[in-house]
Amino acid sequence: MSNVQTTMQNYQAPESLLQGKTILVTGAGDGIGRVAAITYAAHGATVILTGRTVEKLEKVYDEIEQAGGPQPAIYPIDFNGAIDDDYQQLANIIDSNFGQLDGVLHNAAQLGQMGPIESSHTGTWMQLMQVNVNAPYLLTRHLMPLLRAADNASIIFTSSSVGRQGRAYWGAYAASKFAIEGLMQTLADELENVSNIRSNSLNPGATNTAMRRLAYPSERPTNNPSPEQLMPCYLYLMGNDSLAVNGQALDAQKK
Repeated sequence: MSNVQTTMQNYQAPESLLQGKTILVTGAGDGIGRVAAITYAAHGATVILTGRTVEKLEKVYDEIEQAGGPQPAIYPIDFNGAIDDDYQQLANIIDSNFGQLDGVLHNAAQLGQMGPIESSHTGTWMQLMQVNVNAPYLLTRHLMPLLRAADNASIIFTSSSVGRQGRAYWGAYAASKFAIEGLMQTLADELENVSNIRSNSLNPGATNTAMRRLAYPSERPTNNPSPEQLMPCYLYLMGNDSLAVNGQALDAQKK
């Protein structure tokens, strides 16, 4: 295990780690995205909650406010149907309200169709690529000026073990996560030594979330850690203690 992974997995974040930072979280209404947004806010960040289900985002908003965190913002967006102009509009609104962006957690994703590629449905494949690959690319591209405006900024791409070693029947999901790893590595190499922005991928591993339960219906969910248990990794990569970490494919759990 790398020194970065050991540090990240055992990280104890100071309460003020993200004080004054503005962080955008995709898929913030459920699962890891929801918990990350709440956790970032608890450590001082103003969180921009994005997702397609307004009711879920509003519940997270209320949880953050009730806990005494900085007032978050909600920006509903359906990544399946979003086009280039939608991402530019989001960037414009963030610019008008905050002037900069200190971090992005790309968490939103779809599982898609499990089964042999030979029998996969083309429409389902295209939809999953739109949400899992095109959306993070377009969002990142339009947010780059705002990330450059920050003193330093962190982009976390959510990966998967099947995006680092292909596995039968994971089809479009595996291919999309391979693409995310490529996007992260390319961006990190472009930004190395010429930018205040760092780019890394994080594989959460088996976690007790709705997507995991969908992928493994016969598995006992409570055998897997909760999203809350993984938050030291998400805090480390988003805070200033990881300023030197760039271009790394990391795992939130010990193997």
